[in-house]
Amino acid sequence: MRFLLASVCAVLWLGCPAPSVIDAGEPEVDAGPFAYDARPGNPTCVAPAPPPGRSAVAVERAFPNLIFNGPLGLFQNAGQPERLYVFERGGRVLSFPNDQDAGPGDLTVALDIAGRVSGSGEGGLLGLAFHPRWPATAEVFVSYTAPGVGNSPLRTTLSRFKSSDGRTFDPASEEKLFELDQPYTNHNGGNIAFGPDGFLYLGLGDGGSGGDPGNRSQRLNTNLGKMLRLDVNVPFAERFRVPIDNPYALDGTPCNRRDATADQPAGLRCAEIYASGLRNPWRWSFDLPSGELWLGDVGQNALEEVDRIVRGGNYGWNVREGLSCYGVATCPRVGFIDPVIDYTHAEGASVTGGFVYRGTKIPGLAGRFIYGDAVSGRVFALEPTSDGAWRHTTLYVGGTTGVLASFGQLLDGEVYPLDLVGGRINKLVPMGAPMPDTFPQKLSQTGCFDAADPKVPGPGLIPYELNAPFWSDGARKERHFAIPDGTTINVLPDGDFDLPAGSVVAKTFFLNERRVETRLFMRHADGAWAGYSYEWNDDETDATLLPAGKTKKVGEQTWVFPSRAQCLQCHTAAAGRTLGLEVAQLNRPYRYPMGATRNEVTVLEGLGFFSAPLTSTPERRPKLEPLLGSGTLELRARSWLHTNCSPCHRAGMGQGPADFRHWLPFKDTHTCDVAPENGDLGVAGARLIKPGVPLQSVVSRRVHALDSARMPPVGSLVVDAAGADLIDEWISSLTTCPQ
Repeated sequence: MRFLLASVCAVLWLGCPAPSVIDAGEPEVDAGPFAYDARPGNPTCVAPAPPPGRSAVAVERAFPNLIFNGPLGLFQNAGQPERLYVFERGGRVLSFPNDQDAGPGDLTVALDIAGRVSGSGEGGLLGLAFHPRWPATAEVFVSYTAPGVGNSPLRTTLSRFKSSDGRTFDPASEEKLFELDQPYTNHNGGNIAFGPDGFLYLGLGDGGSGGDPGNRSQRLNTNLGKMLRLDVNVPFAERFRVPIDNPYALDGTPCNRRDATADQPAGLRCAEIYASGLRNPWRWSFDLPSGELWLGDVGQNALEEVDRIVRGGNYGWNVREGLSCYGVATCPRVGFIDPVIDYTHAEGASVTGGFVYRGTKIPGLAGRFIYGDAVSGRVFALEPTSDGAWRHTTLYVGGTTGVLASFGQLLDGEVYPLDLVGGRINKLVPMGAPMPDTFPQKLSQTGCFDAADPKVPGPGLIPYELNAPFWSDGARKERHFAIPDGTTINVLPDGDFDLPAGSVVAKTFFLNERRVETRLFMRHADGAWAGYSYEWNDDETDATLLPAGKTKKVGEQTWVFPSRAQCLQCHTAAAGRTLGLEVAQLNRPYRYPMGATRNEVTVLEGLGFFSAPLTSTPERRPKLEPLLGSGTLELRARSWLHTNCSPCHRAGMGQGPADFRHWLPFKDTHTCDVAPENGDLGVAGARLIKPGVPLQSVVSRRVHALDSARMPPVGSLVVDAAGADLIDEWISSLTTCPQ
């Protein structure tokens, strides 16, 4: 079968004969030659200088009068902000006033279980988490290694302790919820934290030795090498429950609720598992505004990595170390999630995960994940790049961080490196004066919308609509763009618009006809693109710039505000960055605010927006087909895939050879009866597109999914049911692959 819009000319609008399936669209009502008297002037909506980038930092003592014995955690609770807590590897939890002048006499022993903790190898008191409803629910959860039993040198233990005074915890109140024998004394992991969902997460290493000799990270019949997710809000007799949406909750069995055995019978799946393929997850945290789980996974001999953990994800160890194959020249790519970054041992030898910076003292770090290296003492940050990737940036080269084995974060969002050997609690501070930030913090300040009423677009903004819009969880969208006066748009050979420097593309999202978010996609003076999200207030009087991604409950729906890096993850360079601004999307009639209904491409050409005239008429230009349009089933399905999938899967830039651009002949998309290269998602005999069989088609599975298999991978929490059904209907209609 062949897609009817395709031709050997590749792009029809350059003058190649047009298939008869394309029509000119609806009749046009002519109210002036181009629906405007002239090209509107744009004196104010021009991309400003971007916000400050990364910022170098200094490290200072946070509490210069206090020294701890092996500190591994620093905590502050919203219900008790006047006190801070530190836990020590040896088995003590200490508290003290939130005062930089606090001294030894201010320390209180909140919990001491040193007699129960074994510090053999990498063991010790390794994790602590206060109950999310602290102090109303006066409980603390700790993770530690106890002396082993039999052939096991250590036993990971997760316990709950209770408080009667809201400041100290009774050692006699211990309730052991989870126990797991460790085969060796290294790679224990042990960090714990409550997620935004209220469940307790526990990260465990692969059990130790080197190279994971038991292949435990990849086996699902053991909790070693995994991120676990537990519901601990149950009576003690139950120990814990498995959340029903854990990946293996329905076909697995709790492995360590009452049994400390590391390896369960072959074929069994441990229902506690949330993610797999970890070597030694050493310090990780949730970024509460976005809900993302960021983790540092210690490498073997060559690479350290940072991962963003998702439900059901497999992070590759011991098949891969970082982005590279481990122990072999080649390794499969199937089923593994790449680390966000990896770095070599030229920069350090033991990654320490940290926190997303949410403080105010170093504005350039807002929304950046901060982490470090225990060996080199360096402090790093993840910084998004203009091509949608991430850059591993050194903020501090070491010197006073000592053995940087952990970080803390207080309620103000500031980040504190902890020195395991020196016993110091440090803090990150600006190196010199903070960089000025002149980027508009309110939508009303951008110059793109009316300063008195930012619901009203500025005079230089041109409205537009698309033939096949991107799915945005059911939101209605209003779209505009603006380019600087005196500039024009280059229309590329594939029909994409190449906007000049200074351009702004604006999109406002409505849920139940209320504004939720306006996204501005800007091309700065240096030619780099960047995306910015503005969150509307409840009164819809203005919208505020978000420093990073977040989620928000809007009525019964959860809305995702993308981070700036996530904007570039979808707005790829290969797809022309702006995505919707292309000939095939705008080759359609549109009713302009002044009352004229005209073809959008014709209007833009007539107003002089293009740097050169187009060589074909609307009837001969490519046109994407709306999901519910009158075009053929294949036209509609291929248009949907072009919009939602081709920004990442084209020209060999995606995970494998698949190319979903609408104008390619179907046989050249490398999707029909082709085995997936990034996981079969548990489907026997899976193909990207299996003619006639949606259930064996990974493309169908991914567009129906909301777990780690989800495509597109960011920004959506609701399945496009109509779009997914369209893809299934099209796959079902296929009888064979084209030759």
